[in-house]
Amino acid sequence: MNTRFKTHIETNFPELCDRPFLLACSGGVDSMVLWHLCRDYGLHFEVAHCNFGLRGAESDADAAFVQETASKWKTKIHVKNFKTVYYSNLNKQSLQESARILRYAWFRELLDTHQLSYTVTAHQADDVLETFLINLIRGTGLEGLSGIPQRAERIRRPFLPFERNEIEAYARSREIPWREDSSNSEEKYLRNRLRHTVIPNLKDADSRMFSNFHKTLGFLSGSNALVRNHISEIRQDVFQKEGEIIRIPLDSLTQLKPLESYLYELFRPFGFTDWKALHRLMDGISGKEIRSLSHRLLRDRAALLLRPLQDPDTGVYPVFPNVEERDGQMPLAIQNVTVLGEVRPDVLYVDAETLKEGLQLRKWKKGDYFYPLGMNGKQKVSKYFKDHKFNLFEKEDQWMLCSGSEIVWLVGHRPDERFKVQVGTKQILKIEWIG
Repeated sequence: MNTRFKTHIETNFPELCDRPFLLACSGGVDSMVLWHLCRDYGLHFEVAHCNFGLRGAESDADAAFVQETASKWKTKIHVKNFKTVYYSNLNKQSLQESARILRYAWFRELLDTHQLSYTVTAHQADDVLETFLINLIRGTGLEGLSGIPQRAERIRRPFLPFERNEIEAYARSREIPWREDSSNSEEKYLRNRLRHTVIPNLKDADSRMFSNFHKTLGFLSGSNALVRNHISEIRQDVFQKEGEIIRIPLDSLTQLKPLESYLYELFRPFGFTDWKALHRLMDGISGKEIRSLSHRLLRDRAALLLRPLQDPDTGVYPVFPNVEERDGQMPLAIQNVTVLGEVRPDVLYVDAETLKEGLQLRKWKKGDYFYPLGMNGKQKVSKYFKDHKFNLFEKEDQWMLCSGSEIVWLVGHRPDERFKVQVGTKQILKIEWIG
């Protein structure tokens, strides 16, 4: 196995020979054997162990075992205790999903902090088959049936060609110690039922099962690559980037057949996997939206609008004449002038003496009203939005330049009548939006 592993690394993962990496180790047989092989080969790496605290004293014993091994094998180690149950409850996610998010976020942090190149995990051939069967049972797209990738961003999985039986046999022959996770024997988990019952029967049914399975994975991966390339071309044609918002014209989407498959593949990278919900959104009224864990998708009049999730900006920011920056972000330039210049949507002139409470910048909020320049009386800002066909994202993004509780300017759109420059105005402020 040593020779096969070295050849595999040199042929398929030469990058692991050049720079130090991070090896994720649970203390189980797979990661302990991978640790031993990497050490025997002379690769440079540090070890990371996650204690998720899900099995009480057993979890702590796993962490102690890995630390003791690191001391014995003279390997630098990082150990972190996670509040997995708390995180799971807080984010309404399964424990397994929470553990996955927590560990990979920590791995990325370690890579950056310690100048390490990649995170190496000990996923092996049986893990691939188990994951394939789980995805097949639960229902998944082509991506879920294409196996666990050898490479994914800064993650490397060099153990995928090796089966559990040969890994365990190697560990016994070299007297490599490991820890058994007691939860691996609990039949309440689907993965364990597949591992202990279904997969052994499949292997007994045909000795060529594993080799044929990997051939099938190769075919599926190739097909998936074709789909990804095609979908990428469609996105380039249909997805129109407008700042942080992506506009997807509905007439372009409806021409794609079969629509359901295209919807799934186009929006899956943004966390939207329910094509029925996507279809309902397309047929819904303007203003309706759906959300994933990372993005919002809004039904506008003739398009879908896609943007990342973000916390609303509820701040109120003072602005001052002759200052062009607020912490490097203030998008206004304000200066005293003596005469009016060119009037543009992004430029406003006001009578400085009417600004009794200075100037502040904030986002629109419900209940706002102002006195639109050129109109008699006041108008709710929401009515202005409706009349001018603002979509929900535009409403949320709209800045208000205020003086105390009074709106001076719907920035980039309409000034307020009460602050206009008139004959006899003694002090004029020029306000320019540079955002």
